[in-house]
Amino acid sequence: MTIKQFILIGLTVLTVAFVSLSLLGSVTKPQIQSQLELYQTNLVLQATEWQPEADDASLTTLRESLFGEDVFEEALKQYRNIRESVAEDLARMDAELAKPIELQDPELSTNRDRLETLRDTIDLRLGILQAHQDDTAGAIATWQALQSNPSTSETTISLAETAIDLWDDDTLQCPNRERSQIQANLDGWFRDEALERLYRVEGDTDNLDRLQVDRQNRAAETAFKLILLNGTTVIFFALGIGLLIFLGWQRVVKGKEAILALNSVPAWSIPWNWEIACQVIVVGFFLTFYVGQYVAAGLVVPIILQLLGLAGVLASSQVQAISILGSYALAAAAGLGVMYLSLESFRPLGDRWFRFQLRWRDLLWGLGGYWVAIPLVVGISLINQQLWQGQGGSNPILEIALQERDWLAIACFFLTASIAAPVFEELIFRGFLLPALTAYLPVWGAIAFSSLVFAVAHFSLSEVLPLATLGVVLGVVYARSGNLFASMFLHSVWNAGTLLSLFVLGSGAA
Repeated sequence: MTIKQFILIGLTVLTVAFVSLSLLGSVTKPQIQSQLELYQTNLVLQATEWQPEADDASLTTLRESLFGEDVFEEALKQYRNIRESVAEDLARMDAELAKPIELQDPELSTNRDRLETLRDTIDLRLGILQAHQDDTAGAIATWQALQSNPSTSETTISLAETAIDLWDDDTLQCPNRERSQIQANLDGWFRDEALERLYRVEGDTDNLDRLQVDRQNRAAETAFKLILLNGTTVIFFALGIGLLIFLGWQRVVKGKEAILALNSVPAWSIPWNWEIACQVIVVGFFLTFYVGQYVAAGLVVPIILQLLGLAGVLASSQVQAISILGSYALAAAAGLGVMYLSLESFRPLGDRWFRFQLRWRDLLWGLGGYWVAIPLVVGISLINQQLWQGQGGSNPILEIALQERDWLAIACFFLTASIAAPVFEELIFRGFLLPALTAYLPVWGAIAFSSLVFAVAHFSLSEVLPLATLGVVLGVVYARSGNLFASMFLHSVWNAGTLLSLFVLGSGAA
């Protein structure tokens, strides 16, 4: 064994250990799914205020079909279910915190604090929903329980007191602080509902009239967003199901000549051994890329912003978004640099390596792959939710994007997720790893294994199955088209669609 081989094996063992520990550490982290469900519910609540003109029967029918008559009961049920799930997660975290500190996840305490904040937010909103349903006694009991919880923040306690002041007919009060407090700490439908109650109690008809007009305008806009988002999803889901049925039928009828048949994919010429593959993936991706992100985010990007005089000018959310984009781009460039240098002595590579051509046919491969991926990933995700019960972690950028309102920050997230990530990850996983694995595995095995590595590289245990499924679709699209443009396009559209959905869901809090 050479020194280089010994070092590579050692680095591989360390990388596998690090990845395994990271995945195990994500078990105690909450998924973003429950928050997405709450944002969806909040968006629906805001849209229910939409009242089309009385003479427009088609819009009235559309509104009834969209929301039905039990919107608020369904919202209450949804909030209670998620409240129960959060309580269970907190109980699990408390059990983990009872263990010796050396056995605890370093981020456990932070994750618990975030869950407590989410629980308090849910309780506050639950009370407003109960009050809207004329269960004032239940609402006040909910807010009083929130106040009596020793872990509730002072801001939330004060807001609960304000809610009690507004809805308790026995002690009806209108302190001067209420309007600014409501506007600062509530959002969306819940803010509007509290402000409407305040204006009615105060007898402030001018502000009440303005609020009702604003609610109508926002509701109409939100209803349009929901129609667009849900309608597009349903159409793409149906197209995906149709394509899957067609592809399955064709595979049975045409056998080895079918679109999904991988036996017709010619082999790649691989002039190197396992050392180069290990060097690119372990050193170039897992070490250079991930370590590079921390170095770039903690050192390089802040220095660049300081030199450009932007550090004190930009908002914190803008700095965070620029840091994410800059660190990803710099680390990706370093990772690709390792791959370039590793393969330099083997040039020229065969014409099938890293092929990138802008062709309409391959655009259709990418689009068709996107449609097929939707029902597959959705189906796997539903199973995944039952398997992990809200645990297993999620990509932290998703939560940041969900709450972001600044357009510069949104643009940075889009460039990171829809441009930088698809280009870098497709070059590494489909451009290099998949073909390299065909020296040891059949094409279908190389697709499966490279998809698993792709999923594991995102460091969230709950996302392994959905991302591996997406990786398989990306792998098939690349193997059959022979063009990285097809898989990059699919990857870009997938990430862009995810971001767009997050921005629409998050807009309900605006």
